[in-house]
Amino acid sequence: MSEEIDLHLGQRLRRRRRLLGMTQQELGALCGVRFQQIQKYETAANRMSAGMIGRLARALDVQVGYFFEGLELPLVAQSPRPDRRARKSGISEEGGAAQVQTGL
Repeated sequence: MSEEIDLHLGQRLRRRRRLLGMTQQELGALCGVRFQQIQKYETAANRMSAGMIGRLARALDVQVGYFFEGLELPLVAQSPRPDRRARKSGISEEGGAAQVQTGL
């Protein structure tokens, strides 16, 4: 799943950069990295940090959310993990209502 996210972010980065007619070298200079790093972001060879996404957004004149637009994440159906505090105190949340376990 994380590879899909990295690919999506890279595609959005490349699309916006090209739309502005900007080279990888120009974008790299604005963000303080070499053009090779921009190339690696665009191909998802390297992951972008949150800080770098912010710098790229500023350089490309978009909101950070731009990079995530159109990204569809499947909802993972997992059973909720029991609350540790509830187990220690003898309180169970099964059935949607808190119940006190007396141990009798």
